[in-house]
Amino acid sequence: MPVDHRRLARSVGFLMFFSRWLQIPLYLGLIVAQCVYVWHFVVELTHLVQGVWSGDAAFTETKVMLVVLGLVDVVMIANLLVMVIVGGYETFVSRLHLEEHPDQPEWLTHVNANVLKVKLATAIIGISSIHLLKTFIDAQTATATQMLWQTVMHLAFVLSALVLALIDRILNGTESTRHHQQRLPRPRQADAPVR
Repeated sequence: MPVDHRRLARSVGFLMFFSRWLQIPLYLGLIVAQCVYVWHFVVELTHLVQGVWSGDAAFTETKVMLVVLGLVDVVMIANLLVMVIVGGYETFVSRLHLEEHPDQPEWLTHVNANVLKVKLATAIIGISSIHLLKTFIDAQTATATQMLWQTVMHLAFVLSALVLALIDRILNGTESTRHHQQRLPRPRQADAPVR
């Protein structure tokens, strides 16, 4: 019995396209991780409020600042998780159809893999900045080598984000130019001279 190659290719293609749904457990796992971060945030906030309220001498201004920076760090990581969950699902699995929803994030209307990479890189820079700030505030507990390496890693994150943004801009500029050229009317041929 002869093999219908077109039908086989269509079936394989459908199977590959359907495999995108295998990412669902990954995104659900990230939602569970976000629940863990919410729990961690509540526990840290409770400790902070109890420590300050009771007048605990251990909660100096520096200690309070470090705990608050830790809370900001948790929030930024949670924001990063939301971007990965929502943006990744929209980009790689299926549309969310949130066009009429009043709470639709503004960035979701033009999300693609490149935009998502740049947004993630900038979020990582924010998280790295918080860690670096915590290290410099509590400098007496860190060695000069640790501070140096944290600074170098932060600068590497910044450089990576700049390169990603530059690549995204170049790619978008190329696509925009190509799209613009396709929309321009073609120049009319000059009429042939009458003889």
